[in-house]
Amino acid sequence: MPALDPITSPQNPRIKNLLRLQQKASERREQQLTIIEGHRELTIAHQAGIEIRSLFVCPELAGDARQQELQALLGAQVEWFPVSKAVFERVAYREGSDGILALARPPQRRLATLELPANPLLLILEAVEKPGNLGAVLRTADAARVDAVIVCDPRTDLYNPNAIRSSIGCIFTVPTVASTRQEVLAWCKEKGIQTYAAALTPQARPYTDYDFRGPTAFVMGTEADGLTPELREACSHTIIIPMRGYIDSLNVSIATAVLTFEAVRQRV
Repeated sequence: MPALDPITSPQNPRIKNLLRLQQKASERREQQLTIIEGHRELTIAHQAGIEIRSLFVCPELAGDARQQELQALLGAQVEWFPVSKAVFERVAYREGSDGILALARPPQRRLATLELPANPLLLILEAVEKPGNLGAVLRTADAARVDAVIVCDPRTDLYNPNAIRSSIGCIFTVPTVASTRQEVLAWCKEKGIQTYAAALTPQARPYTDYDFRGPTAFVMGTEADGLTPELREACSHTIIIPMRGYIDSLNVSIATAVLTFEAVRQRV
């Protein structure tokens, strides 16, 4: 591990830049960087081929064994900056941090360049605005080996540090792209993908009525507003998860998991 003096001032230019990247999507876009916090998330990102640019480590929090693991994982090509505990706690964005934070270059993925198998299973999210919801859906996508997650007209940066944290790094393991609603609908039609809108409408049928063994995309809206009428009406089918209690819907990440694993079950 590099024998450098730790950064002890929050006014250090590197620390000030970390805070800008953490707080502003515009900075992340301009610098083409994002922040990954945590040993597990960093390991997953590295294994997924993400370029790690620099590493900030609090030795007091990380411990010797974990630092040695990181040195073996990343080698000498990554800049390494030790940071005092007080400064690290200033830049950490979660409680109980393990003292590891990295700057990484997120992948630049586009809808037109997505490589799909012959029989893809996709998730389409409209106007997602909560990084926590995006992260939870990405964990499901990773667990089910979904082929891609597509976000229509997102209201949050896909590589928001909180989305990375809540996905436990799965945003790097699942091809994830942002596009417009019109582009996504045209692309699905061109690829012959059946789109299933999850929405509470009189025409909706239970998801168990359908065969998801062909090219399939589940289309999910926001918890507050659901899908826009334009997207819902443009989908091939409208489906519901029947509710037996007093409430009429589930959290979007839970609903996505129910539908996704039904498709996985059918495809086994």
